[in-house]
Amino acid sequence: MQHEYDFIVIGAGSAGCAVAARLADSNAGTVALLEAGGHDFHPAITIPIGIASTVPKPGPYNYGYATEPQPALDGRIGYQPRGKGLGGSSSINGMIYIRGTPSDYDRWAASGCEGWAWDDVLPYFKRSERNERLGGHAEDSWHGGQGPLDVADTRSTNPFDRRFLQAAQSAGLRYNPDFNGIEQEGVGFYQRTQRDGERWNAARAYLHHGNRDAINGGRANLDVLTEAQVLRIVFEGRRAVGVVIERDGKQVTLRARREIILSGGTFGSAQLLMVSGVGPCAHLKSHGIPVVHDAPGVGQNLQEHPNLKLQQRVSSTDLYAFSVRGAIRLYGEWRRYKRDRFGMFASNIAETGGFVKTDPTLADPDVQLHFSTALSDPAARSAHGYSLHACVLRPHSRGQVLLASADARTAPRIDQNLLADSRDVDTMLAGMRVARRILDQQPLARLGPVPHNYGGLRFDGTDDDAARAFIRAKTDVIFHPVGTCRMGNDAGSVVDSQLRVRGVEGLRVADASIMPMLIGGNTNATAIMIGEKAADLVRGIERSGAAGLERTRAAATEEALAEGER
Repeated sequence: MQHEYDFIVIGAGSAGCAVAARLADSNAGTVALLEAGGHDFHPAITIPIGIASTVPKPGPYNYGYATEPQPALDGRIGYQPRGKGLGGSSSINGMIYIRGTPSDYDRWAASGCEGWAWDDVLPYFKRSERNERLGGHAEDSWHGGQGPLDVADTRSTNPFDRRFLQAAQSAGLRYNPDFNGIEQEGVGFYQRTQRDGERWNAARAYLHHGNRDAINGGRANLDVLTEAQVLRIVFEGRRAVGVVIERDGKQVTLRARREIILSGGTFGSAQLLMVSGVGPCAHLKSHGIPVVHDAPGVGQNLQEHPNLKLQQRVSSTDLYAFSVRGAIRLYGEWRRYKRDRFGMFASNIAETGGFVKTDPTLADPDVQLHFSTALSDPAARSAHGYSLHACVLRPHSRGQVLLASADARTAPRIDQNLLADSRDVDTMLAGMRVARRILDQQPLARLGPVPHNYGGLRFDGTDDDAARAFIRAKTDVIFHPVGTCRMGNDAGSVVDSQLRVRGVEGLRVADASIMPMLIGGNTNATAIMIGEKAADLVRGIERSGAAGLERTRAAATEEALAEGER
């Protein structure tokens, strides 16, 4: 381990892996990638079904945060898993590859985020992606075929996924073969970040490619330091010049000659800024933290996708459960997985779903569906069944992240403020009506399912008071937090459109925390895109959405001057 680098990247999650690898590959200088957790080689990470063990509770790969009590959820305390270790949350997520809609990014640009419209970000999505449907070709209009992040079709053949798709089409929803193509609306199979039936997280994509002996990918100018807890960013005046880390029981200061890129995630980045003296002045002083820069927006604007599920019990070993019959089935599936990497162990348990407009006049879908081939109920682990999730894609409610302590090793206080805006309840109710309509169709109903968590509620308008009470009693989140270091061009934003932290120098943020607004879908692909684009911003490079060209700003200026002279 050196003690001085050109660049220090804090956090080896989805965005951090991309930033560090691209900077190192460009020979921009020496790079240190710091990760508080450990390696990502455990079968619980590499085998897709391992999410059943990593997500439900805190552990070596999951911070497992608890939220503040949520007033609009009957005072319940929520649960917020976040990945720990190389790959970050891409090591424990559902692997679903979704980008949102072009209008999501056009709204970013319209809100003051210059350079973040759809035409600006599409080249980065394509650059990061190796979609197996392209068969190794460079790209098409929507996808990349030679990037580091493998995007694959399902390797599961669960008959309940096909029954769900048939039921959804019977309910009037059309089949969509590509949610990241020309149109998002419809139902279908999700593509996932997998290769050959194994999870392909950001660390395998950008760092080590599955090689245990070279976690830096053999790059001489990249040091990947695991078990390195960053305690604070060091400032000289208003310039970030280094970080204090704790590793092997010792505190060490690492210095950055050029820049520090903070990729600690929606909770971690806001927390580390605040413990380092960048955040709301009064809040920092209340924890005895010297203020480097009064930034009221740090920790604010927290957004999450509210999620609610309808569950039905069906006695079938095609559905996951901790039962004797289920164990016998899974034993056979394990042998199949070891042989050919197909089947139930290759599944993320949410292979299918879709996007719906609860109001046909909407420009974009406002609800996402995930069909799960298991009951999502810890109290019914031995019962076979399935779940249909509905999540509100663009909620109006906003929460915040605050410090519980001046110590970065202490979990922050997370207040999602979920469903505080009644419009989110209205959208969820509309989504529940769609979900119930699908479950009532014959491809599923003819199996004689028994309602598991919703009793006789029909969501058909006959008892909206009971339906709204159910929503407040059962809604949680689908683990897509964003927004606490908001990007924008106004004084309240935390970073500008170059991802530079306002009010200080030598410091950028690159992760999901910079999103000004939630996108319409799972957020991991977007976090990776942010990391890709951040590396170019550091290097002063732009990519044209129209032609996919790369050029430096200096070269562009020279071209403009030459054109003027002509």
